[in-house]
Amino acid sequence: MSSPPENEGTMFDKLIDRKGSGSAKWDAAPVIFGEADILPMWVADMDFEVAKPITEAIIERAKHPIYGYETESDSLKQAVVDRLQAKFNWRVEKQWLVFSTGVVHALHMIIMAFTKPGDGVIVQPPVYYPFFSAIGHNGCSVIENQLVIRKGAYAMDFEGLKDAFRPDFSGLRPEPSRARMLLLCSPHNPVGRVWRKEELAEAAGIVIDNNALIISDEIHGELLFGSHQHIPTATLGEEVARHTITCFAPSKTFNLAGLNASVMIIPNPKLRSVFRERTAGFLANPCPFGMAAMEAAFRHGDPWLKDLLDYLQGNLQFLKEFIAARIPALQVMPIEGTYLVWLDCRGMGMDDGQLRAFMRKKAKVGLDDGFIFGSGGSGFQRINIACPRSRLEEGLLRIEAALAETSTS
Repeated sequence: MSSPPENEGTMFDKLIDRKGSGSAKWDAAPVIFGEADILPMWVADMDFEVAKPITEAIIERAKHPIYGYETESDSLKQAVVDRLQAKFNWRVEKQWLVFSTGVVHALHMIIMAFTKPGDGVIVQPPVYYPFFSAIGHNGCSVIENQLVIRKGAYAMDFEGLKDAFRPDFSGLRPEPSRARMLLLCSPHNPVGRVWRKEELAEAAGIVIDNNALIISDEIHGELLFGSHQHIPTATLGEEVARHTITCFAPSKTFNLAGLNASVMIIPNPKLRSVFRERTAGFLANPCPFGMAAMEAAFRHGDPWLKDLLDYLQGNLQFLKEFIAARIPALQVMPIEGTYLVWLDCRGMGMDDGQLRAFMRKKAKVGLDDGFIFGSGGSGFQRINIACPRSRLEEGLLRIEAALAETSTS
């Protein structure tokens, strides 16, 4: 598969042709969006080649002629422990680690292990939409604690979180005290918030007061802008750690989503024992290439990551300036982390169906519809800016041209 000539600039400016590679983002896009010439800017993987040490580690593992069942090596466990210590000053023990084939798979298994059908699980929409299916597929009920917009930025509604645990006899929610856990997205996808320590502490206190669990999806924890700092929920104290299961992975940070490698951190030995017992037979053996890639990323990926974050910062600035100057009907919501930008499209004056049709049929850009992220998502779109800047510009030019055509027709 050939690639177009490499642009001048950084390695992240290189346009790589992913069509025909089995890429869900690119090869499935015409079917998903219904347009053959759609420009995919949706699902959370990057159009960048991975760090060379990761590729080299995979090749080295592939040289071994047998690809049998894999187990996690002590070296890999130590790499995870070292990573969490170095990045977040979080001292983790190796026995706390439970590996899985992905964070979404882990969420399904956690809900299965610690709920029963009819229980409630709290989410904070607009939020990563697989949360909803993980809850529903386990026969549980979604309890929404919708984020609020204050002074132009998203915030948690703590009174609403308290209400989520209170009795509700309306028939709209499970019976009293049936909310078993909060699925916390930290940093938050899609709104891009990096929760501050005091926000996390207040939310954790509410959950603990109700003897529930915090399931903290921290997969975007290393993708931060400016001076924002990710704080793992479980580092807030021993009591919080006892109630928290953290899901972490290199897949978003290092563009390894297809290698199915993630890890849960479960400090509480009782929770860990119950989880292993109730998910026996459901947790698959890890992929040898995923494990090799994870260890290489955590041990040797930082130079690439630094350059990536610089490039993403540039893309974000480009996006903001382009939209402010040329597509004023859109608004870029403040973003502190992730490479997924939440666009407020309500100024276009379209309902969700019209907005979807405009982006797909007229602009020919494949974005994620805001409404799929639950309450509060109507009128928004999510755009993935982890691509060469020329490709980001192409997507924005398509939106600009389609809007101009719409206004004159």
